[in-house]
Amino acid sequence: MREHTIRPVAHIESDFPEKFGIPRQAGVVDALRARVVFDGEYRNDDALRGIEGFSHLWLIWHFSESERDAWSPTVRPPRLGGNTRMGVFATRSPFRPNALGLSCVRLLGLEKCEGKGTTLLVAGADLMDGTPIFDIKPYIPYADCHVGAAGGFAPDAGRTLAVVFAPEQEEKVPAEKRAALRGVLANDPRPRYQDDPERVYAMSFASMTVRFRADGEKLTVTEVIPE
Repeated sequence: MREHTIRPVAHIESDFPEKFGIPRQAGVVDALRARVVFDGEYRNDDALRGIEGFSHLWLIWHFSESERDAWSPTVRPPRLGGNTRMGVFATRSPFRPNALGLSCVRLLGLEKCEGKGTTLLVAGADLMDGTPIFDIKPYIPYADCHVGAAGGFAPDAGRTLAVVFAPEQEEKVPAEKRAALRGVLANDPRPRYQDDPERVYAMSFASMTVRFRADGEKLTVTEVIPE
């Protein structure tokens, strides 16, 4: 079999310094903001000519924190509680023969940043901060949108939780980050197989540590600690 070497063209700057808490799919939390920063020779404005005409983009990226030496033909999707095995090619699991991710994000605009050149501001990204991006392609509605497509064992986004903050905790979150944090928490970042209402979880987000617990359909933020 032939092997190919691919190089990252960019990386992402997001509010997630670690994997825990990242939405399981792109676009489910539109309030999230991230920046695509191009690397090396790819920091070239000519490569972006015409991109502003598209509302959404496909990002092809590297599961850099999930790569393994061996692969398995089956994985355990979180949607099924982490107990049922499905074929790896029937899932979006990060544990794949080639650790490639695919995300559709909304393009908010282009912005020049000192030392970074022209960057892409995007909404709804599900990537950890620093994730390498191999390629960027425009989302084409007439070809990429298939009305009536079947969703298999993941036909919808699943349940959302009601998010409440303990007294004086929401005020510690910068105003421009509150909607994004609420969206992330409403999608229940806990592993699907964990359901202990007394357990307190800690998530890093936007230079904060967010502690929370969940009971049934309610998630309570117990403490927000600015870093």
